[in-house]
Amino acid sequence: MSTPRSPILTLCLATESDTAAFGTWLAGHLVAGDTVLLSGPIGAGKSHLARALIRSRLGDPDAEVPSPTFTLVQTYEAPDGVIWHADLYRIGHPDEVGELGLDAAFDTAIVVVEWPEKLGHWQPADAILINLAPQDDGRIARIDAGPRPGMIAALHADWPVQDG
Repeated sequence: MSTPRSPILTLCLATESDTAAFGTWLAGHLVAGDTVLLSGPIGAGKSHLARALIRSRLGDPDAEVPSPTFTLVQTYEAPDGVIWHADLYRIGHPDEVGELGLDAAFDTAIVVVEWPEKLGHWQPADAILINLAPQDDGRIARIDAGPRPGMIAALHADWPVQDG
């Protein structure tokens, strides 16, 4: 029997600062073993959100966080554990994902994945799914926190949220 997923919530992130603030908020609600899957078109803000999340976990707002578009994976040693940032845009087939070591990282690290549709069968069933879509000068974030009702409750408490 599978664990029920949380309801999908929608956030309006009107500016890049809002997107960075959400990344910082999200960073504070993650633990080792959490996977965040960021989907959306090119330019939707996936990398911006990932950088804010990683910088917050590192405790350094100015940390260099390069896009892993060409390296495919970057890892970071945060004070409380390892963070993996993967950009799978250039992956041609899900079998290539196994060569990156993400399967082991899913269990032991915080993993942030851009272009998660490339994961195929490697996608963790309990991942936090965030779909970003451009809207005006900002973006809309649709969040499926998986089996994390505490995260949904915290989102309701901390952000202007729209159900569904």
